[in-house]
Amino acid sequence: MINQIAVFLENRTGRLSEMCKILAENNINLAAVSLADASDYGVVRLLTYDNELAKEVLTKAGFVVSCNDLLAFHVDDKPGGLAKILKILEEENIFISYLYTLGIKDNKALILVKVDDLVKTKEILKKKSIETIDNTFL
Repeated sequence: MINQIAVFLENRTGRLSEMCKILAENNINLAAVSLADASDYGVVRLLTYDNELAKEVLTKAGFVVSCNDLLAFHVDDKPGGLAKILKILEEENIFISYLYTLGIKDNKALILVKVDDLVKTKEILKKKSIETIDNTFL
């Protein structure tokens, strides 16, 4: 499993920049960033090389921060690669809250997914010979 930080930001100019500046000042390197917005706030999802320190410094700076675990796995970088795995999860009634791609290497895309039951999902994927990945990839 992959540990992720979620930071809630007010939708105003400079807030994202301020968050990144605080991380930089504390020598925290970002591995991935995803930003989703709502009407009054945005949710920034971060993978860092030091999540504990990132959470500490952002909280101290007044940001609302939470942590959660995601499941990560590779899919073939070709049409239908992701659809195949999503169909497996659908058939097993696994609810997906959100999903994003971290990158592509050796014709494989690294997918990060927030699901309602991490343990069950990991077991389902293992039965289908789909290997999950942990934080050691960072």
